Amino acid sequence: MKPPNLTGVSEFLLLGLSDDPDLQPLFFGLFLSMYLVTVLGNLLIILAVISDSHLHIPMYIFLSNLSLTDVSFSTTTIPKMLVNLQTHSKSITYAGCLTQLTFFSLFAILESLLLTVMAYDRLVAICHPLHYLVIMNPRLCGLLVLVSFSISLLTSLIHYLMVSQLTFCAKVEVPHFFCELSQLLNLSCSDTFINNILIYFIGAILGGVPLSGIIYSYTRIISSILRVSSSDGKYKAFSTCGSHLTVVCLFYGTGLGVYLSSTVSSSHRRGAVASVMYTVVTPMLNPFIYSLRNKDIKSALWRIIIRKA
Repeated sequence: MKPPNLTGVSEFLLLGLSDDPDLQPLFFGLFLSMYLVTVLGNLLIILAVISDSHLHIPMYIFLSNLSLTDVSFSTTTIPKMLVNLQTHSKSITYAGCLTQLTFFSLFAILESLLLTVMAYDRLVAICHPLHYLVIMNPRLCGLLVLVSFSISLLTSLIHYLMVSQLTFCAKVEVPHFFCELSQLLNLSCSDTFINNILIYFIGAILGGVPLSGIIYSYTRIISSILRVSSSDGKYKAFSTCGSHLTVVCLFYGTGLGVYLSSTVSSSHRRGAVASVMYTVVTPMLNPFIYSLRNKDIKSALWRIIIRKA
């Protein structure tokens, strides 16, 4: 069912990263390559977890869900940008814009919550190793993923309803390469005061609470690691969460960078360029971070390659 169009607007124009026609082929090749690497890398992680029974433990179950989220996150924005670059068109339909906005919110929030769940998983594994499989049982793991998805879905639907009730002015040029919530609010002719308050409230809750949970988990983890007497034991304990900590820093670091760049700079295009980091680069790098620093994943991937050969 199509979303109700209360605006009289049939389409939006996504201005993208640059108006220079000479850069369009370069952007197309660059983002197509990055998207293919993202999809292939994350699908290999999922395949490795599914095919190797040794990886059927909570840590890798959560990792496969994160990889699926990364693929979905990139698919929400990049294919439409590639189509527009190839056809030299900037348009996106009203329904397509709302759909893109909804799924972008869904997978961005889901990624944040899954990273928090993975931090809790590492907390239990390092601080309570003898009870790890008892605490992180399949039922709890499934419940954590389901709750994360439900919260993300509910929040994305709130964003959808907020935008679907707005009216827009004649000029509907979005200075971005996808339909981003704050940009759509800026284009609206409606009073968006309540919407902005709601966005900041939701952002504070769904940004602050997961980040606080991650910080608390790693505070406990570091405290537990420091009590280990041997240096080998410390290294082994920290190596199990090093990849996750790197991904957390990359995700929240790039997100914070985008927020600061949009606050400091008045140029919306610069904010769009900065957004490439967390919408495109971060999902692409995650498989490399986990595979290069994880012997179990590398072994599983090699077994898949040898089996196919």
